[in-house]
Amino acid sequence: MFDLAVFGSLFLTLFVIMDPPGITPIFLALTAGRPGKVQKRMAFQAVCVAGGVITVFGLLGHQILNYLHVSVPALMIAGGLLLLLIALDLLTGKTDEPKQTKDVNVALVPLGMPLLAGPGAIVSVILAVQKAHGVAAQVSVWAAILAIHVVLWLVMRYSLVIIRIIKDGGVVLVTRLAGMMLSAIAVQQIINGVTQVIQGS
Repeated sequence: MFDLAVFGSLFLTLFVIMDPPGITPIFLALTAGRPGKVQKRMAFQAVCVAGGVITVFGLLGHQILNYLHVSVPALMIAGGLLLLLIALDLLTGKTDEPKQTKDVNVALVPLGMPLLAGPGAIVSVILAVQKAHGVAAQVSVWAAILAIHVVLWLVMRYSLVIIRIIKDGGVVLVTRLAGMMLSAIAVQQIINGVTQVIQGS
């Protein structure tokens, strides 16, 4: 009732796309200035949001995109533009303002979506569910999805220890680094979407 090859393939794919180690500085930057309990709760909320989005698209992905007349490249470009706006805020230090850091639940956007449950992860899950024939393959696909979300939660939950070590100055440095990384991810996502549009025309 379990296909290890299917599980391993999807888990590795999602690990590369969702990038648990790479999400750490971005998570720390976006949640900086909040109490530890709040940060832990936001880590859990972000994973729940990502898991919910991934599950919905895994079950109804094609129907949703077809109903909205949205192509996968369009989804990638839109996600890239949203990430780019957030990255620019991180780079310019706008996240240091109270309205940005304390009143907005970044666990929903951008952490839950589109950072974790981005176009790449959504498309990978849609294709994996579509290709999974039989009970064993389906169980393996959903087990891989659950496993990667557990890993993401553990990485973000225990990344808070880093804050105690690097202090406020380190948080500012991590914020700028996260902005640079996030802007590169966003631009690459836009390039991938545009490339697919050109190839499909």
